[in-house]
Amino acid sequence: MERRTFLRGAVIGTSAAAFGGTLMRGAAYAAPAQNGPSPYGALGAADANGILLPGGFTSRVIARSGKAVSGTSYAWHNAPDGGACFADGTGWIYVSNSEISTGGGASAVKFDSSGAITGAYRILSNTRNNCAGGATPWQTWLSCEEVSRGYVYETDPWGVNAATRRAAMGQFKHEAAAADPVRKVVYMTEDETDGCFYRFIPTTWGNLSSGTLQVLVAGSGAAGSFSWTNVPDPDGSPTYTRDQVSAAKIFNGGEGCHYANDTVWFTTKGDNRVWRLNLTDSTYELAYDDSLVNPGSAPLTGVDNVTGSSSGDLFVAEDGGNMEICMITPDEIVAPFLRVNGQSGSEITGPAFSPDGTRLYFSSQRGTSGSSADGITYEVTGPFRR
Repeated sequence: MERRTFLRGAVIGTSAAAFGGTLMRGAAYAAPAQNGPSPYGALGAADANGILLPGGFTSRVIARSGKAVSGTSYAWHNAPDGGACFADGTGWIYVSNSEISTGGGASAVKFDSSGAITGAYRILSNTRNNCAGGATPWQTWLSCEEVSRGYVYETDPWGVNAATRRAAMGQFKHEAAAADPVRKVVYMTEDETDGCFYRFIPTTWGNLSSGTLQVLVAGSGAAGSFSWTNVPDPDGSPTYTRDQVSAAKIFNGGEGCHYANDTVWFTTKGDNRVWRLNLTDSTYELAYDDSLVNPGSAPLTGVDNVTGSSSGDLFVAEDGGNMEICMITPDEIVAPFLRVNGQSGSEITGPAFSPDGTRLYFSSQRGTSGSSADGITYEVTGPFRR
């Protein structure tokens, strides 16, 4: 308890494309991103789907909870959450979690090269509150249970191989995961007000059945150096994993996580921050903090899921706020990319780019009614920077 009191006042998708620019280097601490003009221009009027987009972009509804995905007989799951895209020949697959307490799991939608839907199906069943997760370099989806002492499940986006519980990755309130093929580790966030940030080192890269769970250790500031310490009991029983290493740094509500180019970004919803770890020199800093952005006019609040584009732009979804997906650009500007109207009782989840970077998928978890049975999954197409 003393440790938490001391530290509390401190501070995949699948687009693992190269990031460049000042924001993405992270070699030295700089002021967090500030609001400014979007590289895509101002948002236009709401379209027929209630989405405000920049000029040149369009949206379509891909799926609705409880209803058959267009062209298929598969009923889409409730409360769509974290998601990712996977190349499938000349087409691709979008996977999406279901954040409900009974059944949970994840589903997938297949697209051909033109973007037409060719199939939909279940890839994980009978799990709990599957919130976010992450893609692996060997083309599997890590679906994370956001419950106390929850698990990570490794799933097959094609639905051919059975999903597998990866107990070695620890039992805690999992949120997101991001694979680092250079250091051959998987980073993970924990959605607790006194949560930690973890990495899992598989015994063999590409096989998550065994390995070592570690927790990030650092000082109490908003920037500094960090190291890693083994978690003695990854099963979190009887002592929670976040309480086992006294020097572990505390983060307020870990959410999205994204890796690219020797850098990992993750969000903390409890304090509306985006963190950046520079893995080449083991330093950390803030990439965004809403309390430091033109006080009272921060464009990004309720920070949640996160993904990146090949241009170096980070896309951060809001849980609440203005129901926006905001961009943080390589030159450290934060601006809205889209806004969803008439769904204030929902949250935006699962942003992920198609393999060619021309389409962005995301969901409104509770749609217009605020019910988990009213989730909507969307696609946005347009001239994304690449």
